Amino acid sequence: MSDTVPDLSELLANSPKNWGKWGPDDEVGSLNYLTSVEVMRGMAAVRQGKVFTLQVQMGNPQGDPLWPGRRPAQRVNVLDHGHFMCGKGPKFPGNMEYCDDMMVMYLQGSTQYDALGHVWYDDQIYNGYDAMTTIGGTAKAGVLPIAERGIVGRAVLIDMARFRGKDCLDKGETFDHNDLCAAAEAQGVTIEKRDILIIRTGWIGSFYKRGADDFYKDFIEPGLTYSPELVRWFYEMEIPNLVTDTIANEVTIDPVSGVALPLHSALMRNLGVAFTEIILPDALADDCAADGQWSFLYVAAPLKVVDGSGAPVNPVVIK
Repeated sequence: MSDTVPDLSELLANSPKNWGKWGPDDEVGSLNYLTSVEVMRGMAAVRQGKVFTLQVQMGNPQGDPLWPGRRPAQRVNVLDHGHFMCGKGPKFPGNMEYCDDMMVMYLQGSTQYDALGHVWYDDQIYNGYDAMTTIGGTAKAGVLPIAERGIVGRAVLIDMARFRGKDCLDKGETFDHNDLCAAAEAQGVTIEKRDILIIRTGWIGSFYKRGADDFYKDFIEPGLTYSPELVRWFYEMEIPNLVTDTIANEVTIDPVSGVALPLHSALMRNLGVAFTEIILPDALADDCAADGQWSFLYVAAPLKVVDGSGAPVNPVVIK
């Protein structure tokens, strides 16, 4: 690691951008690559009719894996049989009874999509919008345009943990695009242009095995690590969506530059790559390893939160 941590504007000075590629008003970035042709390509990957959902459970009594400092989702009953037992429930003709509850949570406190305006540097978010547009709500490049659009295409799962012979990658363990391609070759699948890229590290699954104390101790996630070559690869491959079983889709602190989460800026802010985080793909990965099918149809749509910087989602995979 360098003695002096560079500013993102210095680190990414020559990094490619997709700003303006889809016009000055674009707010969904590289998801524009997912045309009807890509949707049909995803549908052509369906061969068995198997269905998997990738969201982690919300409000699990064991806890929810989420970024340190955020509070887990809190679900509470506001109406149940007890209200009717004590005569405080609402009255309906025919004596119907029902239960009701509510949840308070961070919009990025579960499996979720980041808005493209979620991170920035130099006072500009994706597509050159002023960072002032985030005050009071993400008015530009928020999650709503992504939610209104939806995400459908061919996806490929790369199981980095299995490739390295582990249940879970180690804390701070890194990999790059060359490792992804090597793992894909070992799996017998090809990462194609405009594929939705799903990466399994085993990290989120380990939360439920090791417990919160060990999970958060000396917190640093495994994941992709920044390099100009990796960013160029994403750019040339026109990857629309990066989906991983980590909280931040990349190693927490870049081991070379010392910069925190540089790919959020290089990929999301500059290229408009949609980030989907905190998935639980372990059952899907086991099935792929068993039947050898690592590509499939991916369908997702985050909640339509107006001015949201992110929103929960339950992605669906169909093999």
